[in-house]
Amino acid sequence: MSPPESPLHTLRSCLAGRPVGLVGLGLLGGSIGLDLKARGVPTVALAHRARTVERARQRGLADVVSTDPAVLRGAGLVVLCLPLDRLLAPTPQLLSALPRQALISDVGSVKGPVLAAWQAAWPGRFIGGHPMAGTTAAGVDAGQPGLFQGRPWALTTAETTTPSADLQLLQALVSVLGARAIHCTAQDHDHAVALVSHLPVLVSAALLHTVAGERNQPIRRLAESLASSGFADTTRVGGGNPRLGVLMASHNRQALGQALGRYREGLETLEGLVREERWDQLCAALQRSQALRQQMIGP
Repeated sequence: MSPPESPLHTLRSCLAGRPVGLVGLGLLGGSIGLDLKARGVPTVALAHRARTVERARQRGLADVVSTDPAVLRGAGLVVLCLPLDRLLAPTPQLLSALPRQALISDVGSVKGPVLAAWQAAWPGRFIGGHPMAGTTAAGVDAGQPGLFQGRPWALTTAETTTPSADLQLLQALVSVLGARAIHCTAQDHDHAVALVSHLPVLVSAALLHTVAGERNQPIRRLAESLASSGFADTTRVGGGNPRLGVLMASHNRQALGQALGRYREGLETLEGLVREERWDQLCAALQRSQALRQQMIGP
């Protein structure tokens, strides 16, 4: 029995000499470009501004970077690394730039609306994608190698049958980037990320606002001086890109609202245990949370 092909060999085979196209070279697009270049996969990239093109060339984010949409011509796979609002309302210029023979994917954090928008706008091949990786950085200098290593990458398809060759191509890309492909429906994806991605942004923001709202100014200054790794870890996502947070919330409002309601109930339960000095029950609740974290994330 011959050994299975490596993801890199599969990706090259599926592309058949054609490059991977990137639209947008911020954190995600730039990180994809750096990893693909490091592995010798040909890349082309479309950027919106001339200064972005120049900086992207300096950083080596893709083999060819241009503001000319023709740069995407001939790409076998194009990944749209654009803000959610631009994914939901693709311009005629973007649609005309995409090669008809290419598989198109994206990195948007909400999948239901994106899939619906592209089913209507794009008669070609489209598979939704969402890498669960990121930092608070943004812009052409934000991309970094190894960003996706070991991270989940959701793949969502329409109800109609998706060619197995398309899935194989996108799965190979995800594997080459070091990520783990997870297949799910767009609806299930949006419910799940409301719990583990979008809810934490608002919870983290509320914690920051709580500290900032302390009326006793000496206490507030002392709290800020004492804040260390635990506070930094807990508030990281709440201190991220405000525009991204609003886009996630506004386009996943129903699922996020349900998650916020359940979180409020949990917080009220813990508040009651503290108020009523039920320390044994609080200890039991924290023991459960300790076990749950190990189960979900690991030690």
